[in-house]
Amino acid sequence: MNLHSSPRRRRRIASGAAFATAGVLVALSVPSTAVAAEGDTTIDIIDVNDFHGRIESEGTAVDKAAGAAKLAGVVQSYREANPNTIFASVGDNVGASTFTSLIQQDIPTIDALNAMDLDVSAIGNHELDKGQDDLTGRIEDRADWPYVSANIVEEGTTDPAFEPYSIVEKGGVKVGFIGATTEDLIPGLVSPGGVEGLAMAPIVSQVNKYAEQLTDGVDTNGEADVLVLLVHEGAPTNALADATGSGVFGAITSGVSSKVSAIVSAHTHATYNHSIAGPDGTKRPVIQTGSYGVNYGHLQLTVDADKQLTGITSEVESVNGETRVPADPTSVDAVADIVTAAKAVADVEGSKKLGEITGDLRRAVQSDRTTENRGGESVLGNSIAEVQRSATERNGSQVAFMNPGGLRTDMLYASSGAGDPDGTVTYKEAALVQPFANTLVTEDMTGQQIKDALEQQWQPDGLPRPFLKLGVSDGFAYTYDPAKGRGERITGMTLDGEPIALDDTLKVTVNSFLSTGGDNFAAFATGTNIADSGQVDLQAQVDYFLANPTVTPPSDQRAVGATVTPTPEGGFRPGDEITVDLSSLVFSTDDPAAAGTVSVSVGDVELATAEIDPTITDTNDEQGRATLTFAVPTTESSADAATVRSAARAAATTDEPLVVTLPGGQTITLAVTIPLAAAVDPTDPTEPTDPTDPTEPADPGAGNGDGPGAGSDPGAGTGTGTDLAGDPSDSTNAGGDLAYTGADLTVPGIAAGLLLLAGTTALVAVRRKRARTDASVGTD
Repeated sequence: MNLHSSPRRRRRIASGAAFATAGVLVALSVPSTAVAAEGDTTIDIIDVNDFHGRIESEGTAVDKAAGAAKLAGVVQSYREANPNTIFASVGDNVGASTFTSLIQQDIPTIDALNAMDLDVSAIGNHELDKGQDDLTGRIEDRADWPYVSANIVEEGTTDPAFEPYSIVEKGGVKVGFIGATTEDLIPGLVSPGGVEGLAMAPIVSQVNKYAEQLTDGVDTNGEADVLVLLVHEGAPTNALADATGSGVFGAITSGVSSKVSAIVSAHTHATYNHSIAGPDGTKRPVIQTGSYGVNYGHLQLTVDADKQLTGITSEVESVNGETRVPADPTSVDAVADIVTAAKAVADVEGSKKLGEITGDLRRAVQSDRTTENRGGESVLGNSIAEVQRSATERNGSQVAFMNPGGLRTDMLYASSGAGDPDGTVTYKEAALVQPFANTLVTEDMTGQQIKDALEQQWQPDGLPRPFLKLGVSDGFAYTYDPAKGRGERITGMTLDGEPIALDDTLKVTVNSFLSTGGDNFAAFATGTNIADSGQVDLQAQVDYFLANPTVTPPSDQRAVGATVTPTPEGGFRPGDEITVDLSSLVFSTDDPAAAGTVSVSVGDVELATAEIDPTITDTNDEQGRATLTFAVPTTESSADAATVRSAARAAATTDEPLVVTLPGGQTITLAVTIPLAAAVDPTDPTEPTDPTDPTEPADPGAGNGDGPGAGSDPGAGTGTGTDLAGDPSDSTNAGGDLAYTGADLTVPGIAAGLLLLAGTTALVAVRRKRARTDASVGTD
């Protein structure tokens, strides 16, 4: 579309002059009723945020969505009590909706809000899920209210791309609503391809610009008597400390001009009612209602005859707990009819069975074992990634990645619908998991580009979610070192057990959101031969169930954290102590009592075992920790000791990789190898004999210092160009080099001593033999 320097739309912005002032602000942290003096005007502002199409009632509990009809009753009751009532939203009215609204692209939600006479809404990130053309076309064309945002700007300018504000006049008082949208919107929260030509300007400076403009008497579109900020950004929790200080939201509450009398926030789904000082030290309400229409916010403004704000109170109340019943149910009935019709459509489409699952496909959880953790590896994320790889396999796809924010609910074994047996997955249940209708995109990516994408799971500093765990498809696995710095954490990658080098090229599938760098995964925008398959993610899930009527949840860990004792120069030797710190060994949704033990072995020798600590650490993927410490086995401790004829002859060793075994049998092979005494076949006449064993026939070439084989005798068996184990290719390893390193096994340039995860099966490691020149094993 053609971009221009002026806002795309201007609706409901009155013209004319009016007195404007910041007023005397009295913000109370508890609700109170202002007593209006003669000539005063009382204005009630009712608001919601992050409604996300929750038009159906989820029950009567205070923590459940009350539904659009009940919300309509609350709004109508305020209007009946005070005609000077404004209904506002702080964005995300649509998107990530429940199936009843989603199946009709949120048209029922828009219609319901129209029936409630929504006056104004900020633009949330989900309003742009399908791009700017969808917002300015389909959504705004159907909506009867204006969408506002002052800081979504035309790229390269500070000119707003949308309406920056809207003025609503009630009782002769003009209330100016300035909109703002989280600065993470571009490029992090929406598909960059859908917002091409747009950029984000700082919230504070943009809001302050319009606060000044609306109160200094120079704006030709009419001034405001009172200003309210509708900002689709918020504090991460309900704690006052998170709404103040140096954080993203604290900068807003402290930096937005005191000409703004109240800040109504959104985006983080937190619930709070704070009183926080602005730049001039005057306190003002700062509120957020949670999400899904569970609660509503209420600001009550008192404005005197001179259009001065003389009082303001704030409260957040439960919609389900509200006892208000409107005298005129007309609007309530209209909304109820919209919901009923939408539900009828959804019931028909949603009841169709797609397939069955044998267990829960769940997202990761935080330490409360309830709240979603987008930083944790999840069964659901890995499963959906495999669905998308499978859907594009005919396009050559080898690996798929799934962003955790695209998974909006769990796929549970227990049936949620009447008449459906446990394990049944319906169209509705699948649709609620992926409600964004992203298409699947394939691209060629090098090992370096894939590594870069995995490194970007650690998000830029200062974001509320510091880590976003990608779901990965079957067969792909990687290890990381949590102790390393940014850009250095990924230590190895494999596909079907084979190492991936940095210069390898793989065909990768991601959704259209990720393909253009969504969620700050810029590496996914750097591939070549990028092709949109045209397949919608939900349809891919439908097709997968058709091909696989019964789906078993994946149980293997696709990513394991590992820090290993640094490999000494020349490699590990018998008696050396090694410590392996492991993490991310279990899913956070697993039963912690079933975490079990992990072991490490070499060859057939088990070296150490440890109990797995399943404690969840919030926001990341480190749950399932264990530390394994052991000594490199000497000849005497080797499982082959019974067949070893002497310590001298035990210089024939093989370098064996360390193998970690998880409780379910999944194995992880280390790129670190240690020497293990070679097994000897006593029936093999070519094997050397032990001259100290009188039962063994003498070997004239062995040489013991007393006979013809001593000293420089060519039969001494050292330095001949063939190692003692009989492998001529390994003569250069006689000095004790590692059999293989992280460089030659996986990614060039990554040091040895790091794990390589083999996915559902053990990595088939190349085992090279190494000769030792020591006179005896275990001495140095």
